[in-house]
Amino acid sequence: MAENPTFQNVTFESAGGEAHGYLALPESGSGPGVIVIQEWWGLVDHIRDVADRLAAEGFVALAPDLFGGRIAHDGKEAAQMMSKLPEAEGARLLAGAVDYLLAHEAVTSSTVGAIGFCMGGGFVLALAAQQGEKISAAVPFYGVGQGLPDSYEGVRAAIQGHYGEQDTSYPVEKAKAQEEQIRRESGAEVNYYFYDAPHAFHNDENPQGNYRPEAAKLAWSRAVQFLKDKVK
Repeated sequence: MAENPTFQNVTFESAGGEAHGYLALPESGSGPGVIVIQEWWGLVDHIRDVADRLAAEGFVALAPDLFGGRIAHDGKEAAQMMSKLPEAEGARLLAGAVDYLLAHEAVTSSTVGAIGFCMGGGFVLALAAQQGEKISAAVPFYGVGQGLPDSYEGVRAAIQGHYGEQDTSYPVEKAKAQEEQIRRESGAEVNYYFYDAPHAFHNDENPQGNYRPEAAKLAWSRAVQFLKDKVK
């Protein structure tokens, strides 16, 4: 049975500075750690809800704020905000989030998982490549953007990807080629799933009309079980 999460806004060290995020805790008070990485809209209610849903499944879930409190209101603004986040800066912020979770008294795992959507899906893969054995499970949902790494040699995490067959932002052919590249370069366990859906099919806030409930439900159930199996 799912637990009822509690939450708090937190500040953590990142590359010598401060970063902020949303931390959701399970009712039990402790559990494995998972990083939740935002879409290009910012740290919106949907991403907080994803963290809450993971906490309800027993995880300690941290959603870092990569845009410093800014929220996009349309696709043009979101694209501009995403373009102003250098890959190196996003990676540093997320590295700080990993260290924060691993040191947190509520986190019972010796590794953390990472799940992200759209821009955040790209940064999930960057984080796995950057952090090596600290990341045991990485779950990109239709990952795009500047976070996508050129090389996956540093990946030690198991990876489960979720992509839409109608995604024009990151077409199926690219996703399948990426899956093979990760497997070839890292030797990691990699499994990509494809759905009869467009880009951003998991976002039930539906800002661009792409939400697909059945695909979202199936992908989410697979992702949660994967994280439970891998993050220890």
